[in-house]
Amino acid sequence: MRFQNSRPRNASALVALIFFVAVNLFAAKKTNVSPTAAPDRGYSANAQNWPEIPNLEFITRLRLEEYDHSQVMDIMSHLVDQIGSRLTGSPSMKKANEWTRDELTRWGLVNSHLEAWGPFGRGWDYQLCEVRMIAPDDMQFLALPEAWTPGTNGPLRGEVVQVIATTAADFDKYRGKLAGKIVLFGEARLPNPSDKPVFNRATDADLAKTAQFEPSSLANRPDPATIKRFQFQADTIKFFTDEHVAAVLDITRTPGDDGAIQLQAGGYYEKGKTVAFPRVTLSVEHFGRTARLLAHKVPVQVELNVETRFYDDDPMSYNTIAEIPGVDPKLKDQVVMLGGHMDSWHASEGATDNGVGVGVSMEAVRLLKKLGVQPRRTIRIALWSGEEQGLLGSKGYVKEHFGSRPISTDPNYQVVPEWLRPTAGPLELKPDQKLISAYFNLDNGPGKILGVFLQENAQVRPIFEKWMEPFRDMGMTTLTMRNTYFTDHIAFDDVDIPAFQFLQDGLDYGLTHHSNQDSYEHLRPDDLKQAATILAGFVYDAAMCDEMIPRKPIRPDDPPGKDEKDEEGK
Repeated sequence: MRFQNSRPRNASALVALIFFVAVNLFAAKKTNVSPTAAPDRGYSANAQNWPEIPNLEFITRLRLEEYDHSQVMDIMSHLVDQIGSRLTGSPSMKKANEWTRDELTRWGLVNSHLEAWGPFGRGWDYQLCEVRMIAPDDMQFLALPEAWTPGTNGPLRGEVVQVIATTAADFDKYRGKLAGKIVLFGEARLPNPSDKPVFNRATDADLAKTAQFEPSSLANRPDPATIKRFQFQADTIKFFTDEHVAAVLDITRTPGDDGAIQLQAGGYYEKGKTVAFPRVTLSVEHFGRTARLLAHKVPVQVELNVETRFYDDDPMSYNTIAEIPGVDPKLKDQVVMLGGHMDSWHASEGATDNGVGVGVSMEAVRLLKKLGVQPRRTIRIALWSGEEQGLLGSKGYVKEHFGSRPISTDPNYQVVPEWLRPTAGPLELKPDQKLISAYFNLDNGPGKILGVFLQENAQVRPIFEKWMEPFRDMGMTTLTMRNTYFTDHIAFDDVDIPAFQFLQDGLDYGLTHHSNQDSYEHLRPDDLKQAATILAGFVYDAAMCDEMIPRKPIRPDDPPGKDEKDEEGK
């Protein structure tokens, strides 16, 4: 069943849900479930004691409110169209922080504020990027500058020289030959023929496969291949700097095809480490034409005109935080959190990565306020920055409020970013860690919610199965014990807080991810409405239930971290 914006269908849905409520309420009276006292850790270790059904009267109102009076696409339009791309540290990121703070305040949330983390480093954005071939032919290239790289200080013309290297030793044959040259770096590639559509919905077979557990492939330290890759990136920047190249042209990251440009950073955001040369990403087609001309010994000249700007007025970056206060005298200090990352890359407006996580989370708390919810626990929304640089905003927040482990200082790992380095010490917890019941994250593109990654927490399965039941007709059917990584729930999971990323439909996220096609046009309103409804429902259930969400057990040889309050009492 899919809701439409028509009264007859909504009326039918309401009748069906009222019948569902009545049947389940009768069953609930027969089971006579009674809540048990919370253990010392502040949460239940036994999911069997939980009430069996959620508040279906509220879920009915929630569904009708969102599908009849949704504002999620208006939120998305403001964030995407009026603010645009939101690179961490940029003026547009600051604008997004301030707008979300003010909008959440306008809706009636309290304690809406910007919370600093860092220091991060230099802000950056670009104003112009024009790249064209001027010999042996005139041709406008599809190109975008890479983040934290300088501009050209006006039009720059030069001869193109191709450099192909996969190790630092490969640079030796080019040494002393590149001063003042425009470097075409890397090999051309032909797009792989695809027998699959760019846009796809998950099938029952896909979901059945995802529901099967797979052990984590991530170790507690970066593998040798990862270290080698980051070392080569550092070697590349040093080599081109020492050679005094005029500019570097890179080929788009995979799967950039058909005019799509997928890119990230070409330099460092840390102050004092800024690269000395402009660095631009070309489409696979225009990179390929240039490489073929050079392979046939045809001289190529290009003209670049790139304007970028660095910002050093504030080294800190910010998360947007706001709350719906809890009202239960015994539970109001406990917190249920939701959110997604607001920062994006600069190739486009960052609609699917991760404007939707922001828009859906904002819509979820707007719905809760609109429906007059007075939660037993406090509900806190967090819109992160710095996710694309390694979960920096959420990790900074968690470290400040809940705890952390020290990061390894082993020289072997210093070439990789801090977020990839292994931990090297016990978990140090802060008092507020005990008060966070759960964190719900949305950051897998614009597709509707199909289920939840349980992060190997078997205790929550029976709970989430009940919470999921009223949304099965909307497509939410799958719980998987699998872990999923590389987004902000990991910052919470790392300090023993139950944290979950939703399983979402794929759509064309592989195309839009970090690309110049990450725009409003790739959003599907019905998917966002469904996601906002489900996110609001799960947050409501977690805020209203008797117990906190069960936490994963700690290994005997990995004891609970020290609590600051315990330390003070010694």
